[in-house]
Amino acid sequence: MPHLRVAFKSSPFQSAPQRGNLPTLATVAIASVLALAGCGKTDGQPAAGAQPAPQVEVGVVTATPGDVGLMTELPGRVEASRVAQVRARAAGILQQRLFKEGTDVKAGQPLFRIDAAPYTAAFESARASLAKAQANLAQASAQVERYRPLVGANAISKQDFVNAEAAEKQALADVAAAKAAVRTAEINLGYASVTSPIAGRIGRALVTEGALVGQGEATPLAVVQQIDPVYVNFTQSATDVFQLRRAMESGQFKRAGSTEAASVKLVLGDGSEYAQPGKLLFTDLSVDSTTGQVTLRAEVPNPKGELLPGLYVRVRIEQAQASNAITLPQQAVTRTQQGDTVSVVGEDGKVSQRPIKVSAAQNNRWVVLEGLQAGEKVMVDGFQKVQMLPPGTPVKPVPWQAPGAAPSGAATSAPAPTPAPPASAASAPKA
Repeated sequence: MPHLRVAFKSSPFQSAPQRGNLPTLATVAIASVLALAGCGKTDGQPAAGAQPAPQVEVGVVTATPGDVGLMTELPGRVEASRVAQVRARAAGILQQRLFKEGTDVKAGQPLFRIDAAPYTAAFESARASLAKAQANLAQASAQVERYRPLVGANAISKQDFVNAEAAEKQALADVAAAKAAVRTAEINLGYASVTSPIAGRIGRALVTEGALVGQGEATPLAVVQQIDPVYVNFTQSATDVFQLRRAMESGQFKRAGSTEAASVKLVLGDGSEYAQPGKLLFTDLSVDSTTGQVTLRAEVPNPKGELLPGLYVRVRIEQAQASNAITLPQQAVTRTQQGDTVSVVGEDGKVSQRPIKVSAAQNNRWVVLEGLQAGEKVMVDGFQKVQMLPPGTPVKPVPWQAPGAAPSGAATSAPAPTPAPPASAASAPKA
């Protein structure tokens, strides 16, 4: 650095020693300032090692159209497929219970035993009456056979022969009535042993041993329910049913399971999904005038007996399919009163808002019917980062990973800029 010589003119008011010190201090100060200015001078180029700031990364998903099943979730109740009330049809004292409460029983299995002594006596009496009638019939038939040749020979009057034939027919009628009485007594005797009308699971006994049952009316004894399979009754708004039908007629949706019954899945009270899928049996033809709901019924297998009658469940049923629909994570869609929008990342990295039309949520994902094209990148996370950037600033789209999912690959981040070495202190030139 060239030396600068500075000449100072002495003041007449300063003493000789002061005039000798002032030029030395001023020279040092001015030289230091010029030295720092000369050292800080650059050629207009960035400092060595400096790099441009990296772009902000945002998670995106690629729009992929396809056929999407529209699942509807509705409230429902479990109902036994068959229910039989076991009642006492014979009057008497209940002597014994022959089953264990809460177990499975077979059709025809004895459940209760009622005192059968009166019915046994009535049965024996009916059999005796039948034997007497049969004896009278044999006697009447033999008399008719004796009178037959005699009436031909005019040995007896025709009136006697007619009376003999009438007695035989009356004896035949008495035998038939006696047989019916025996059958009735046998049936009543059978009622003393109460059996299960169907196969299923029996509940608790409604009466105890020693109780008088069947006196004047059929006393309920127990209830048997068939719970494999079970029915699930659920309701749907009539408005939703009509809208779905209009969408199918217009071609926006197509019917799911056109060749077979629609598939049904159950969601239990703890939020878990029941393992066995069911099938839709029918949709009621009438609308409840008080609630405006339509009743539907599904049949669901229940081999382990996990579904109990009266259990509250949520029913997921696929009633239709949307063609060329796109599914997006719910957090990617912004829902307002003005409509639904998404943030689309263009080829140049710029983010733009796009209005869309959604149908329903399926497994925490919105079904998008209109507004997106195949291959477009929709932003799912990083919204706060974008809000802090100036409008129109490009971003770097990276594949979005759902929470808990294994990452597809390690994210590559831009290296941090190398800091410039600190400027060394300039030495002041000596005067």
